[in-house]
Amino acid sequence: MSHEIEEVNGVAQMAYAGETPWHGLGVEVGDDLMPNQMMEAAGLDWTVEKQTLVTSEGHPIPEKKGLVRSSDNKVLDIVGKDWNPVQNIEAFSFFDDFVKEGGMQMHTAGSLKGGQIVFALAKVDDSFELFGGDKIDSYLLFTNPHRFGQSIDVRFTPIRVVCNNTLSLSLNQTSENAVKLNHKKAFDADAVKQMMGIASFKLNSYKEMAEFLGSKRYAKDDVVQYFDEIFPTYSNKEREGSIVQAHELSNPAKRCMELLETQPGSNFARNSYWQAFNAVTYFTDHERGNNADSRIQSAWYGQSKGLKLNALEKAIEFAEAA
Repeated sequence: MSHEIEEVNGVAQMAYAGETPWHGLGVEVGDDLMPNQMMEAAGLDWTVEKQTLVTSEGHPIPEKKGLVRSSDNKVLDIVGKDWNPVQNIEAFSFFDDFVKEGGMQMHTAGSLKGGQIVFALAKVDDSFELFGGDKIDSYLLFTNPHRFGQSIDVRFTPIRVVCNNTLSLSLNQTSENAVKLNHKKAFDADAVKQMMGIASFKLNSYKEMAEFLGSKRYAKDDVVQYFDEIFPTYSNKEREGSIVQAHELSNPAKRCMELLETQPGSNFARNSYWQAFNAVTYFTDHERGNNADSRIQSAWYGQSKGLKLNALEKAIEFAEAA
């Protein structure tokens, strides 16, 4: 399986400050770097440009251009002739303003999917603790995609410190958890205030949700059904009206059953739907997939992101019925 995080001479193109991030990848740098310095440390100081595409017969292809990276002439994507990319230096300068205005600290920067996704993670000075020590930190994830039609965005993401799980947000919450940014406009401090307000609101909402899940204890039969709905043994048609027994669970669901007792932080709110949900997040972030770099891409941008969102919504549904 190909790696999601790029490597040059065996070194992941990622840099981080402070504690080792949950994915365990990248090179450590000082904790006083601004985003543009973090960009250089992560090996992201390359540019992209649109170049003409030709057929095998040498004829130009109209309406389409190849988005080519300067460092190795790799084609990152096929784009429309009128679509203009955002250079990494431009994006990180924008992130720089965000970090300064919001009083944040840069944590991680890197690239995924062969350079198609360039990202930075900044820690927000806001967190909370549950159940006598289960700490949740707040981060903003900045993304500069080198993909046709996509734009810079900034989104809130909570991380459970005890196990470095990246948590998900409920679709039932009323505000958006991301702000799309138009790089053609001048920096707007109001956009920072908007995002910081979203992060603060989301973190408070998340605390209420986590406390609720932690207050609801599961029965064994119910948690078996919960994990089966996240990692089904049968198709919806095959399982209709049937009750799955623990020994019939799929392998991922069985592993989540084991993680109820063995995952980091399992001593907090034992036998609760908070632990059941975090068994899923731990499995997807640390065990699912072939390597850590594919897991980070999946956690933030891919299948695991949706899977954890479904796990959270199912946990709330089961907890409400408990």
